[in-house]
Amino acid sequence: MDLSNLQPAVGSTSSRRRIGRGPGSGMGGTSTRGHKGAKQRSGYSRKIGFEGGQMPLQRRVPKFGFKNINRVEYKAINVELLEKLAQAKNLETIGIEELTAAGFISGSQKVKILGNGAITVKVAVKAHAFSKKAEELIVAAGGSVEKL
Repeated sequence: MDLSNLQPAVGSTSSRRRIGRGPGSGMGGTSTRGHKGAKQRSGYSRKIGFEGGQMPLQRRVPKFGFKNINRVEYKAINVELLEKLAQAKNLETIGIEELTAAGFISGSQKVKILGNGAITVKVAVKAHAFSKKAEELIVAAGGSVEKL
C-alpha cells in the first residue's frame, strides 16, 4: 500500500447535489425550493424564534418581575461561624481580612453578619451590615460591632 492507491471508505463520501441544471437532473426548475413564499426567494434567512407567522413563544409568555439596579448583595456569615473562627485562630477582632484569609469570602464581597447560633467569645466584629439579633448576641457576649 502506498499514497497512489489511497481511497476513502466505501459510502463515506458522496458527490454534491448540482441544483438548477435542467429538468433531467430532477433538481431543475424550482431548484428544490418549491413554489412561492419567502423560502423560495433569494436572500431569505429565517429569523431566530420565527414560528411561521404564529405568535412566537417569547411574545406569548407574559413579562413579569423587576430587577433592582441599586441592590446590594451581601455574603451571609452566622455568629456561630465567627465563634468557631475566633476559637480556632485565637482572635480578638474579626474583620474582612480575617474572613478572606479563612476562605469564607472573596476580596470584593460585602459581608452581613446574621444571628444564627450562639456566641460566647468576646470579639470585636467589623462588617458591612449586621442583623439586629446578631448585633445583640455579639454585644451580650461582651464584644463590639463596627459597621464599615
